[in-house]
Amino acid sequence: MIPLFNEEENVGPLQAEVAAALGSIDYELILVDDGSSDGTVSKIVRGDRVRVLEFAKNSGQSAAMFAGIMAARGEIIALLDGDLQNDPADVPRLMESIQRDEADLVCGYRANRRDSGFKRIQSRIANAVRSRFTGDGVRDTGCTLKAMRRECREALVPFRGMHRFIPALIKAAGFRVVEVAVHHRARQHGESKYGGGLRRAIPATQDMFGVQWLNSRRFTIRFKD
Repeated sequence: MIPLFNEEENVGPLQAEVAAALGSIDYELILVDDGSSDGTVSKIVRGDRVRVLEFAKNSGQSAAMFAGIMAARGEIIALLDGDLQNDPADVPRLMESIQRDEADLVCGYRANRRDSGFKRIQSRIANAVRSRFTGDGVRDTGCTLKAMRRECREALVPFRGMHRFIPALIKAAGFRVVEVAVHHRARQHGESKYGGGLRRAIPATQDMFGVQWLNSRRFTIRFKD
């Protein structure tokens, strides 16, 4: 599934890359339009494998991702950004780790990140702090590229900022989480839509403590055979 917000120049090429990468796999492509104000929806190529969910208004990345994940019908759910910075060709590799029963959630991490030096440093610090407090063991939660068993979505809680804590929530529910290096590409069209700096850091910090508390209160039920 792919969240979209004002990606009219990217959605067509992205669909073509997904089709090329997953052509031999039985898949559905869920595109969640997060209230785009440009021509994103009109640029989507419709087809039997394509499902489009349109929000009435912009609701944020977490809402778009949650809606897409919950709407998915496949046994494995893969997540991609809509800006072409993730490489769809990496998706089959992530899926293989699940198919070999090595993991329930596979998180991509950007080995050669194509962002500014300041953004990389900022992200490295934020990831280190988040991982320390939530115990997710993931070095790059900002990388949207992930694949999970459908059962993993039961661990997710819908709140603003949820997308940063998908590994923490799923791992705390007892699922196995691993990381795989993936490609990362420079943005060619448009600009980042979901903000940064203090506008993102302050609520992200509040969310981090909230997730830490939630995970500390989780319980697991096991029945006798």
